[in-house]
Amino acid sequence: MKSDIQRFFRKSLLEISPYKSAREEYIDEGRDMILLDANESPFSSTTNRYPDPMQSDLKEEIASWKNVESDQLYLSNGSDEFISQIILSCCEPGRDHIITLPPTFGMYKVSARIHGVEVKEVPLNQDFQLNTSAILESADEKSKIIFIPTPNNPTANSFEYIAIKKIIEEFPGLVVVDEAYIEFTDKESLIKLLSKYSNLIICQTFSKAQGMAGIRLGMAFAQAELINYINRIKAPYNLNSLTIDAAFKRLREQDQIRKNVNYLIRERKRIVKLLNEISFIKKIYPSDANFVLVVVDNSDLRYKQLLDLNIVVRNASKNLACENTLRISIGLVKENNALITALHKMDKQ
Repeated sequence: MKSDIQRFFRKSLLEISPYKSAREEYIDEGRDMILLDANESPFSSTTNRYPDPMQSDLKEEIASWKNVESDQLYLSNGSDEFISQIILSCCEPGRDHIITLPPTFGMYKVSARIHGVEVKEVPLNQDFQLNTSAILESADEKSKIIFIPTPNNPTANSFEYIAIKKIIEEFPGLVVVDEAYIEFTDKESLIKLLSKYSNLIICQTFSKAQGMAGIRLGMAFAQAELINYINRIKAPYNLNSLTIDAAFKRLREQDQIRKNVNYLIRERKRIVKLLNEISFIKKIYPSDANFVLVVVDNSDLRYKQLLDLNIVVRNASKNLACENTLRISIGLVKENNALITALHKMDKQ
């Protein structure tokens, strides 16, 4: 019998026999084994052996940290890989579509188009909140995935819990809630809802609050059966051993991470007050992330002026309803002070 979760996936995926790497053919029981199975170099170093293809030990650690079971977790080469994998797993090119909510993270659309999948856009309302009724009215049996990043990028605000919950309950496909910036908010992760909703996937990352953008490690949480299907198309060694080792180390440094997050939140509040002193900044949107979105008089001009002063921000004006906006990440005190000094200099020109 076809399970409730199977209906989300392409028929061809359900028929795939997953590739098993050589290292998956035996279970490491702690014995001193002679490894002649994977055509690796026998000369010992920190990287001469392939990593655990299923990242079992790391998953156990993360599962304990996030209060889930390890089989509810998929680890990816950055969240970008998971976004691509879930679209590939669920959407038939030329037939199905995903739904995005602009202004939003651009990789959802890019990944869909790479896979030949249509993107249906339902804009946020004027307050950059979910237009729940319009979202549900636009959905049909070909709506396989909706991506909801909260806090949102590039607007930095969180979406209302009641609206997200209604979409989870009524949307016909998978609901991917991208919590890349969740650690900068006082909001509770929706991981707590996983046991109740088979169509819910939560994405988080080591790139933001964890401060490890360079290791490219994303996390996706869902019911175990759903994760099992995604594993069918996982590359055998999608995480390298250096990434795995670095993640283990960071998991033991969470006290410092909390201090770092609190530092950035304090700096965000301080910088917002100082940005209000700049005459060409017309609006500062509320932020639950480690960045702020501001409206300026001329984003192209102000972006270029900052570049000339050796400061790089993001010109976010290409995004829907974000005309003449700059997205500014929160840095260290000295970096933020340099930004404010530069803005005052520009303001006097």
